[in-house]
Amino acid sequence: MSHRGLLLRGARVIDPASGRDEVADLWITPEGTVGDVGPRLAGQVSRSVPREDVTGQWLLPGFVDLHVHLREPGHEYKETVESGAGAAVAGGFTTVCCMANTQPINDTGSVTRYIVEQARRADLARVLPIGAVTKAMAGKELAEMADMVDQGAVAFSDDGLPIMDAHLMRRALEYTAMLGVPLVVHEEDGCLAKHGRWAMNEGARSTELGLPGLPNAAEDVMVARDVVLAELTGGHLHVAHVSTAGAVRMIRDAKARGVHVTAEVAPHHLALTDEDEGIGRYDTNFKMSPPLRAAADRDALIAGLADGTIDCIATDHAPHSLVEKQVEFELGSCGVVGLETAWGVTMKLVRADRLTLQRAVEALTVAPARLFGLPSGTLAAG
Repeated sequence: MSHRGLLLRGARVIDPASGRDEVADLWITPEGTVGDVGPRLAGQVSRSVPREDVTGQWLLPGFVDLHVHLREPGHEYKETVESGAGAAVAGGFTTVCCMANTQPINDTGSVTRYIVEQARRADLARVLPIGAVTKAMAGKELAEMADMVDQGAVAFSDDGLPIMDAHLMRRALEYTAMLGVPLVVHEEDGCLAKHGRWAMNEGARSTELGLPGLPNAAEDVMVARDVVLAELTGGHLHVAHVSTAGAVRMIRDAKARGVHVTAEVAPHHLALTDEDEGIGRYDTNFKMSPPLRAAADRDALIAGLADGTIDCIATDHAPHSLVEKQVEFELGSCGVVGLETAWGVTMKLVRADRLTLQRAVEALTVAPARLFGLPSGTLAAG
């Protein structure tokens, strides 16, 4: 961008935070912030400011992703903060929140600070660390949360490791409530999940393919428990990558009662099911955690996103190397990259009239920003 700023003219500006959906101009200041937005700005901005005609294009706020895995420190062969931030901006994401399952785990202020510094060096997307709830994500003892908040952590999560100890979960909700940040949870009962020894969704398809399955109940039971604990403590429970119809139903009910529970859904759970032919080919690119569910679950997720029960879309961007993916389905690592495909997947729902364009943009911009209290997700001045 020129040091004189830039005036973008004639785009369709869609900004759900302000309710704007109109053809307008956008002035970007020399400092790189929004100076003003509205119809016919050309006469109000200095003629020295460069102008670019973007008629026919859409202009949206930068997307915000509350759930990515950037792998650094420790697993740089999969991803780095810089490469992940590059993938983010390529997909339209200007703010991403990265999970704590690094090596060493982000359970201290020093690791949090390292991630923040790496993001500053990369100078691409804003990268905001999510700290671990428990030391070493072992589910035994709370980590030094206040120290991590001081260094830039915006939320806490043990990522894919559910907190099975209900008393510890209660204390975590109380502590995060004091700090004013959300507690992000992967809802999976370890006993029903056979302690991780599953490969896909439990159902007729898993029986047909001869793969061990994970029942919906493993997610539903933990959502029910944690909604009760959120109601008890007043803490902010944020349910990551919701995947079952039962979880959607319980979150809807909890919100109606005023419980501080919010939720996200991943694009792959909106687009794919356990009937997908990729699973039939034992293609590990279709292996997720939580797994791809039945069509009825997918439909409930889309409906929940449309009516606001599910607050936002988050990619769960989870890069792996070929070493972890080109193996037998049961042995393959869970997850795929998602930052560069999220908008395309979301737009398929819009084109199928299952999601309005305003709601789709909202779910990727101001909705996630508000959940974590981030000054992002809008084209407002400044």
